[in-house]
Amino acid sequence: MADPEIPPRHPHDPPLDPVGPPRPAGTPDRTSVTDLARASTGLSWSRPLRSPARISQSYGVRGGWASGYHTGVDLAVPVGTPVRSVGAGRVVFAGRSGAYGKAVTIRMRDGKYTLFAHLSRIHVRKGQRVRAGTLIGKSGNTGQSSGPHLHFEVRAARGYGSDIDPRKYLAQRGVRL
Repeated sequence: MADPEIPPRHPHDPPLDPVGPPRPAGTPDRTSVTDLARASTGLSWSRPLRSPARISQSYGVRGGWASGYHTGVDLAVPVGTPVRSVGAGRVVFAGRSGAYGKAVTIRMRDGKYTLFAHLSRIHVRKGQRVRAGTLIGKSGNTGQSSGPHLHFEVRAARGYGSDIDPRKYLAQRGVRL
């Protein structure tokens, strides 16, 4: 009897077999970090933008807004660039949020929160379920912003002050920001 395949997460994803078929000796293993992350978590993850973008402000840089350091990563992109969820979860906030301007917060399946700020448009609503790659809005320059960009944050809890380095968070899930 053959081993069952792990079902794909999305219609366009091929079935994933974390072990894979036997390889001839000396053949390199081409299993990607992303495939391993999907196999180990049962989830898929992606970047908040389809294409890599220049990081205009890194996480933890001193002199950031209210906390004395920058609590997220700023990705320099033109106004109107599509912004997507990095993983599966539920939208817990979608609207205006003070200095963040138009923003979306998603509670991920792993219990962490992702925040997307300074958006020009919001395409999701509170309570909506999303998955990796779901369009959640368009980048902008709303709120207290130094210019067009996406501010991307990850938090351990919903409140301010529980921030996590977004690049490390995504890297642990096989995604390079």
